[in-house]
Amino acid sequence: MIYEMRTYQVQPGKAGEFLKMYQSNGLPIISKYARLVGCWIKESGVLNSTVFIWAYDDFGHRTSQRVKLMQDVEWTAFVPQMLPYLVHQESVFMSPAVFSPLN
Repeated sequence: MIYEMRTYQVQPGKAGEFLKMYQSNGLPIISKYARLVGCWIKESGVLNSTVFIWAYDDFGHRTSQRVKLMQDVEWTAFVPQMLPYLVHQESVFMSPAVFSPLN
């Protein structure tokens, strides 16, 4: 199992609006291709940021699922709705330690 931590820094004051839009319009689409482990709003560090953690079986699974997502016409229609909110985006891959409850 691998986990992808995707951090979206959004325009100041727009986090609530971004999350509402993402929950309503994006989450139903991307959830067909990845399992959401959690979503957080950062209270320190780079502010105005939201962190999503997505689970995949392995890197191959993540790659194949992202290919499918990018071919989904609903997703490609959704992405332009999300872009005006974004200042910065980061993606980090993590593997759980052997003693992790998520392993």
